[in-house]
Amino acid sequence: MKEGESSKAYRRFMPHFLMLVAQIGYTFMYLVTEASFSHGMNAAVYVTYRHIIAGVVMLPFACIFERKVQPKMTPLLFLEINILSLLGVSLTLNMFFISLKCTSPTLVACMVNTIAALTFILAIALRMETVKVRSKHGIGKILGTGISLAGVMTMTLYKGPALLNKGHAQIHMKGNTLADHENWLKGSILTVASCLTWSLWYIMQASTLKRYPAQLSLATWMNFIGAAQSAVFTVLIQHKPAAWKIGFNIDLISTLYGGIVISGMATFIQLWCTEQKGPVFVTMFTPVSTVLVAFLDYFILGSNLHAGSMLGGFLAIAGLYLLLWGKEHDNKLGISEVTGNPEAVAHLEKDDSSQV
Repeated sequence: MKEGESSKAYRRFMPHFLMLVAQIGYTFMYLVTEASFSHGMNAAVYVTYRHIIAGVVMLPFACIFERKVQPKMTPLLFLEINILSLLGVSLTLNMFFISLKCTSPTLVACMVNTIAALTFILAIALRMETVKVRSKHGIGKILGTGISLAGVMTMTLYKGPALLNKGHAQIHMKGNTLADHENWLKGSILTVASCLTWSLWYIMQASTLKRYPAQLSLATWMNFIGAAQSAVFTVLIQHKPAAWKIGFNIDLISTLYGGIVISGMATFIQLWCTEQKGPVFVTMFTPVSTVLVAFLDYFILGSNLHAGSMLGGFLAIAGLYLLLWGKEHDNKLGISEVTGNPEAVAHLEKDDSSQV
């Protein structure tokens, strides 16, 4: 292969490779955090420590790479970042990880696939999104959203029979019994609520980035502010000082992993891939972690998979790709600044006009 062709292939497939790496990172995050929660770590304490670590890790990069482009911090902008931190860190992740303690990694990973559909609905309600109901892509977005939400309802309201795992678990977790997952409905509702606030965060983030176009700096602010908010919440619900102590065990490993790998590296990968390929490209890789989590949860941890989770997860993923199929067409037409290819946009517009 020639050097030019090799460089072209590198630029073309590097985003794909990095997104796969990020999803593998998310897969182990689900399992490591459940192991930590089974060990006794408080979910709110985990969220607080994780984002303190993430903020410390990202601060030097923000200072080095964005020192000259950071806009002036005003009281109104600071308030907006506080709300953004609430939606993207403290409120959302506390609900998300509490739901993980009540359900299972597989169900939580499946429900994350519905964020795209919920964001789409909120965008329509806020008039940030339009749907052409007579076009095949508009119909695809509507059907995809409906199918995805049907998957959510299935996972929430129908647990279904367990697919018994008759093999032996390769890794055993203390407390990973029926008692940990007895309040399935509560956990499912919390997962849906966290996905909804996550969707609000995505919409608000797009608006905030226009006034504060320094992504690393904004992420650093959100990590520190979100950690402070989560600390206040933790103090209100957890009155035992011992809950804040972390030893050299799975609790420390999960906190360092979540802060450095997920809130640090994975966030940077997603920001870079969004800049290179657009937000739709990044969202399309979400089901990868769903499949990997289900595989590890069943075959490695020896957990039982439930029919409701499997059926709902399939519907959520199918609806996601149908929605993204319709959204990809819109992005090619309307977000030329992301693709950077006006000729491709003109070509698509020409094709659309010929189909009318």
